[in-house]
Order: sequence, then C-alpha cells, then structure tokens
Amino acid sequence: MEGLAFRLVDGPTEPGAPVQEALDYAVPAQRFKLLAHPVRLRILDILRRQAECVCHIEAVLGKPQPYVSQQLRYLRQAGLIRAERQGTNIFYHLADPQVEAILELVLGPVPADTEHDCAGYSDSCPCPRCSA
Repeated sequence: MEGLAFRLVDGPTEPGAPVQEALDYAVPAQRFKLLAHPVRLRILDILRRQAECVCHIEAVLGKPQPYVSQQLRYLRQAGLIRAERQGTNIFYHLADPQVEAILELVLGPVPADTEHDCAGYSDSCPCPRCSA
C-alpha cells in the first residue's frame, strides 16, 4: 500500500532484531479499530465523496444527532476527519490521505457520478445544500 507508513518506536532495539519488532503497531491498529465500526465506516464513506454537515450525515444514517456527533468526535480526535464551520453549519471532510487509500482498497473507488444526494433527505436535513 503506497503511502502507508508505520512509525518506528523510539529507543534502541537489540542488534539483529527483526525490523517488524521495531515498528509501532499501535497507531495502525487504532485506525483499523475505528474503521471496524460499521457506522464510522459508513460516515467515512460519505465523507470521502465530499464534505457534509452533521444534519445531512444524521439524515443519511437515520441515527439521532447525539449518536452521530459522538462517532464524528471519535473520528475527529483520531485525526481521520476535520471540521470546518460555514456559517451556522459545521461540515466534516476526510483529513487523512492514508485512510482515503484504505477506503478505496476496502470499498472500491468512489463512483464518478457521486454528488451531494439530498433525495429523500431534504425534509430531515436543513443544511443549505439540501434546502436549496
């Protein structure tokens, strides 16, 4: 996987020790743990297409706002997504190109005709994109 790198553990290693023992597997393991949750994986799939607001993600998932916000917080704290305020709305987008590469390997490429799809969500999503 090009671009995916592991961080070397600080401190000396024994001479002749295999390189794998000197790698810090905690960081990638944490990423895979975050990706293993179906709702977080779906959120990342939504965000790899384009930035979306919480209300739109909530409408697409059919989950309550506190639950969606909690999942977004986990992803944001891990550095996988970033939040950007636009007026009264907060839009989230992918922040980690390594995660984007993993998503493409696991879920396949994003279809070319992917756009902000408000069909069926405009009643429950008051964001500027859906209410326009």
